[in-house]
Amino acid sequence: MKLHATSTQQYQTVTAYDESGVEINAVQFHSSLVVMPEMAPVDWPVRSFDALTAEDFQRIDALSPDVVILGTGARQRFIHPKLIASLNTRRVGVETMDNQAACRTYNILMAEGRKVALALILETSQG
Repeated sequence: MKLHATSTQQYQTVTAYDESGVEINAVQFHSSLVVMPEMAPVDWPVRSFDALTAEDFQRIDALSPDVVILGTGARQRFIHPKLIASLNTRRVGVETMDNQAACRTYNILMAEGRKVALALILETSQG
């Protein structure tokens, strides 16, 4: 799905998404990544939802977001609270949703000026 350009183009904005990847400011990505409004997207070495570890969320915590939107793939899945303990300690909210909803929600929060992190799991085939 293509999203319309808005006045937020100086920030990292989701401009399109589909089942195979996401487009940030017209640049396509096909592996898991973390996006924040004022920094270039960074690779997030998560191959699948089932492979998530506490260290994966500590990487996000190091970016000091106020809220994290976790895209869990094609469907919404819920994470164990132990995995997000580092974020919970700082009272950082973590919302999980499917990737399409996560992309839309990130754009809304980013446009509101929130310090939001979009963490998308884009499952990669092995082999």
